[in-house]
Amino acid sequence: MAGALIGGLLQQGYAAADISVVEVDAAARERLAARFAVSTRETAGPETTGSQVILLAVKPQQLRAVAEGLRPVVGSQLLISIAAGIRTEDLSRWLGGYGRIVRVMPNTPALVLAGVSALYAMPSVPAEAREAAQSILAAVGSTLWVEREELMDAVTAVSGSGPAYVFYFIEALEQAARELGLPPADARRLSLDTFLGAARLAHDSNEDPAVLRARVTSKGGTTERALHSMESSGLQHLIVAAVLEAAERSRELGDELGQGGQA
Repeated sequence: MAGALIGGLLQQGYAAADISVVEVDAAARERLAARFAVSTRETAGPETTGSQVILLAVKPQQLRAVAEGLRPVVGSQLLISIAAGIRTEDLSRWLGGYGRIVRVMPNTPALVLAGVSALYAMPSVPAEAREAAQSILAAVGSTLWVEREELMDAVTAVSGSGPAYVFYFIEALEQAARELGLPPADARRLSLDTFLGAARLAHDSNEDPAVLRARVTSKGGTTERALHSMESSGLQHLIVAAVLEAAERSRELGDELGQGGQA
């Protein structure tokens, strides 16, 4: 995800010289430097103090140690965290009560600059810092703000985990196509392009997806038969229930990760 953000920022006109990357893994540092021509370091140094924005793109389990290392050098910088599950109050505590924090939940389509990122800002984050955070995440897709942090659990369940749901449906569609006799390559192309086209149509339309679905569903036709089978099996209910379970797990992880960092 960090690589996607760097690439997106460079495409949006940011200068490589203005981006400094701290990466403990030597091989990863070399890859980032070679790919993007940005400066890389093993540990945070004096340049961190002069940075306007610090983007924390680390695993949630690593964030407490990273935050405690940054604690002596943060002053007025905007901190953006894309570590899943870590709440701003916990990150703030690890930083000694620091309040200029924006929490972000991006998703993996950011890798192809087609992601969607939800942002939450602590109340002490000024408007210009919020705008800076939004500009950075907009480099890899669309953005939206949530005004209550607890909604980030819903975001995680819907869009953070959402690509996996889409891939799962594509897998099933491919399997059905193969079982109907289509060659694997054709099954894959039909499934992917159908999903891509339908998503684009829904994205570009002002109409509700239910209306678009009804237009494809002729009385007594093939689509009606397939949808009746899905409805009879309770598929819609199962999907909703699954997303609610994901949101509950997001809440649980927030509790677990935050408790692990109690001072």
